[in-house]
This record gives sequence, C-alpha cells and structure tokens, in this order.
Amino acid sequence: MNQSRFPFMSLPTVTVDIERPGPDQLEQAALLPSSTLHEAAGKIGALPSAIKPVHPSFRICGAAVTVQSPPADNLWLHRAIVAARPGDVLVVHVGGHYEAGYWGEVMSQAARARGLAGLVIDGCVRDGAILERFGFPVFARGLCIRGTGKDFDARGWINAPTLFGDVTVQPGDLIVGDTDGVVAIPRARIDEVLAKARQREEDEARIIERLAAGENSLDIYNWNR
Repeated sequence: MNQSRFPFMSLPTVTVDIERPGPDQLEQAALLPSSTLHEAAGKIGALPSAIKPVHPSFRICGAAVTVQSPPADNLWLHRAIVAARPGDVLVVHVGGHYEAGYWGEVMSQAARARGLAGLVIDGCVRDGAILERFGFPVFARGLCIRGTGKDFDARGWINAPTLFGDVTVQPGDLIVGDTDGVVAIPRARIDEVLAKARQREEDEARIIERLAAGENSLDIYNWNR
C-alpha cells in the first residue's frame, strides 16, 4: 500500500506488518466453538463477557489487528480499516467510554470491501438493524445512538498489545467469536490449542452419546462420591 497516501501509517504508534496465523490454522479454528478453545488453552483468553455478537448468527475468526481508540472518537477505527489486511479482525479498545456508537453501516461497508473478517469492540456500535441485515460480523457491548468525533491530534495505536479486562491481546493473535463470546489465542500456541480443542470436542461427543444411552454425569466423571 502506498503509505504516502496515508500519512498516519508513518506514526510511531502504528505498526502495519505483523505475523498472522496461517490459512490452515484459521480454517481449523473456524470449526471450533470459542468456549472449547478457551478451555483447551487452559481457561485463558476470554474477552469481557459483555462483548457479544450484534446478531446471534454472527461468527468471527481471524488475526487480531489491535486498536486503541480515544474515547468517543472513531478516527482510529477508520485508519485501522485501511491498515488491516483481508481476513483480519479489528479488536478495538475505546478507553472505557461506552456511551458512543463507534461503528455503523458505513464502516461495515468499508471493512467488507477491504475483505476484513469482522470487528470486536469493547464499546458500543449503532445501526443495529442494518448491521444485522448487512451481515458483516460485529461483536460489541451493545448499541448506542450517540455519535463520535474525529480528533486528528488525539493519540491512538494500531497493532500494539492492548488490554481487554484481564486479557492482553497481541497483534496477530487468533480471534474466534460466536454466541458465547470472544476468545484470543496467542499466536505461538495456536497449533497446541487447536489439537487440544479437537480432542476435547471428540471426548465430549462420546460423553453425549453415553448420556443419551442412559448413563449419568456423576458416574461418567467419577463425581459420585
């Protein structure tokens, strides 16, 4: 991309080139529930439970492009759409200011045109009914009609370690979200976690069969003591 067209890319708080999960890893992760990946990773990586899909059908899987946005300002989200690559998920922190709609129809169209995989924001969005019909996966704390500003002097970050609750999301982490919530898996652990998650799914499938056949959970898990 021609950075001369986008001067913000030369700012010291912007990193464009990051390591990402491989296509095979993303393909496998897309088949697994967020809760299974969370458990398989040792119960880490769960983003705040208030962050949920705007529509229950939304599912998200991709590489994290982290964004620290100034409160009540969405200029850095627009910048992140340009800086991200196809298949990326914007993972946005807004400094704890939830009374603003940082994202809507226009930005979903911009992100989809760039081939992005979705948005996870620890804040609110608007145009909820339109976003549902539009189909671009958005995970947020809720809806808010209040608008945002665009302060060109305000400091923000793209692709720096970003704290969400007790979870630090690194750029390039694996992000998976579904109706249960969103999980971030460290890039260096993806293969290990995927293997454990697949095993967990197989084990649970066998347990479901045993329960359907009449056994009870206390006996199956040896909790009948």
